[in-house]
Amino acid sequence: MATNPLDAGKSTEQLLAERAKRLQDAMELKQPDRIPINMPAGYLLAEYGGVTHLELQDNWETQQTLLEKLALEFEPDAILGLYNSPRPSLALGDRMTIWPGYGLPESGSFQFVEHEFMKAEDYDAFLRDPSDWTIRTYLPRAFRELEGLKYLPPLGMFAFGHYNLGNLPMLAAPPVAASVQALGKAIEAAVADAARTGESVRRMMALGFPPPPLAGSLIEAPFDFMSDTLRGMRGIMLDMLRRPEKLLAAERIVLDFQLEFALNFAKTTGLKVAFIPLHRGSDGFMSLPQFEKFYWPQLKEMMVTLVNNGITPVVFYEGVWNQRLQYLTELPRGKTVGWFQASDIFKVKEVVGDTMCIMGGMKNSLLQSGTVEEVRAFTRKLCEVVGKGGGFIMCTGVGEMEGSKLENVRAWVDATREFGVY
Repeated sequence: MATNPLDAGKSTEQLLAERAKRLQDAMELKQPDRIPINMPAGYLLAEYGGVTHLELQDNWETQQTLLEKLALEFEPDAILGLYNSPRPSLALGDRMTIWPGYGLPESGSFQFVEHEFMKAEDYDAFLRDPSDWTIRTYLPRAFRELEGLKYLPPLGMFAFGHYNLGNLPMLAAPPVAASVQALGKAIEAAVADAARTGESVRRMMALGFPPPPLAGSLIEAPFDFMSDTLRGMRGIMLDMLRRPEKLLAAERIVLDFQLEFALNFAKTTGLKVAFIPLHRGSDGFMSLPQFEKFYWPQLKEMMVTLVNNGITPVVFYEGVWNQRLQYLTELPRGKTVGWFQASDIFKVKEVVGDTMCIMGGMKNSLLQSGTVEEVRAFTRKLCEVVGKGGGFIMCTGVGEMEGSKLENVRAWVDATREFGVY
């Protein structure tokens, strides 16, 4: 049963239905009964429960108990705990991530460590056969426990059918066998994590809280895909100048197989959302001519294709997109969600408020170091300006609330309920 005045006396079933509808209406650019609140708690759960980040990360029941307790105390429309798990990464010796207790202090925060796993000279092999290059070259570089895969024969040899069976003893070679065993352990860890996620969703729904609005497949803008885990920032910036045609050809390839993945994911799971975090398209990373050539056309095609297949792109516009907002007006109206980190949220409303649902608004820094009065005043402005007419989900600018003062979180939630009623 809810304790806030707007929901007092309602059953969990009624709360679940109303919260889910509130979020869906906002996502579809409609005006719900009031502004929905999405709370990406993250490591705030550890601070709330007085445990280390390591304990929160490694003890699922502790994390789930704290998630339920925080949800019942603040009663947002949706809430999210830790976004990802270290277990498959640890099983494979992932070289691109470090975690609390695994490369970081026990109360450190997850970090992505960028490498140039794809060299400039790899483009030809990638373009010729991306799957073969990925398995025999990329995976051994990116994951310590998969180094044995570099001893595999060209994967195309498996199309040799019966005549290739004589090569099967190669798979029993100790380095290859060790890599296959490590992959099996990672699969077991991922399956266990998926089961815990499913259990968490069921438990939260039983308490009246729907899944957060980014529940679905995870894909990236083709430029970001090539940069984040393959070429790195330095490499991709050089590629735009030294090998632009190869970069564009590679983007075409990764666009196609990501779309195939997202469409199949939606069909298999029934989750009609694709979460797309954007990393390198913001104002400070490239010029507008570069954006128009290497970033926007591919990203736009990705989103339009998803929309045409009944999938809602929920896009995290990381950094500042003030100079790029006009491009976003080209997207199908009421079919995408834009989560804005540090853009001028009032300019965002002015430019794309008639195009997409806007998520975000609350500055993480304000929850961390502001006063209750400052939080309340800014929340009211967000509700009255960005929330005008609907199509707005109140959320923090970053999907992590680590370091937030609980009194500020309370002021934020209460003010949203007070000023966010239509």
